Amino acid sequence: MDDHSLDMLEDALRKTMLAKSGPALDAALTELGWGEMLSDMPDVAVPMVFRLLGETGSHASILVDVVLHATGNDVGGTLELPLPYAGNTWVVWDRTTTSVETTLGGLPLRREEEGYPIRVAEARLAVGWWLVGAARAMLTLARQHAMDRVQFGRPIAGFQAVRHRLAETLVAIEGAEATLSLPGVDNPDLTALLAKAAAGKAALTAAKNCQQVLGGIGFTAEHDLHHHVKRALVLDGLLGSSRELTRRAGAGLRARGSAPRLAQL
Repeated sequence: MDDHSLDMLEDALRKTMLAKSGPALDAALTELGWGEMLSDMPDVAVPMVFRLLGETGSHASILVDVVLHATGNDVGGTLELPLPYAGNTWVVWDRTTTSVETTLGGLPLRREEEGYPIRVAEARLAVGWWLVGAARAMLTLARQHAMDRVQFGRPIAGFQAVRHRLAETLVAIEGAEATLSLPGVDNPDLTALLAKAAAGKAALTAAKNCQQVLGGIGFTAEHDLHHHVKRALVLDGLLGSSRELTRRAGAGLRARGSAPRLAQL
């Protein structure tokens, strides 16, 4: 698929996600060929689709499809698949609910008492891109506010403290995207683990800094920031939080006694 076709696909996906969410978005993505994209070009489809989920604030149950595809199963259906969550707990994504009452961060997740081991490397990358998209959405909101909000006769975007917070957020996001883009051929599990951790840290950094830039308006229900903050907190915990994954990676490297090369620089 050439660049023009990819741009058209991204535009169609963005418009769809801005208009729909939940089961309605699941159906729309199926019509747009999500299953074929996941099978034929996962390296393109997963980053694009999940990043757009984060940027638009919509949600779909396609994370379950990523896990199913990684284990050689058919995507779609109503299979309730336990997913690991922060604190050694488990959650299930309810693919059939149409209720507006959601469990965690606006996502139809419910807690389960127990689960079983599943392959999560590909899913961690998908959630990582989702987190990056949410972080970029928060940065966009904060940047626009900084350009529009005037204090002492000039936009607050000109204040050094504000610029530093926005710059720190951008650096964290760019770093997470670079980590998510690593090929991970030699050690895909470790690469995905570190990428998910970096994306979670970037989203938390964005939530903290963008809240500070937005000030009081960022706490209000009328502003969109709180939706992205809640979503980032839940996604960070899904499949292991950034803190947990960083500790796990460190423990593994200490036990191994060396660090594998994850990127050719």
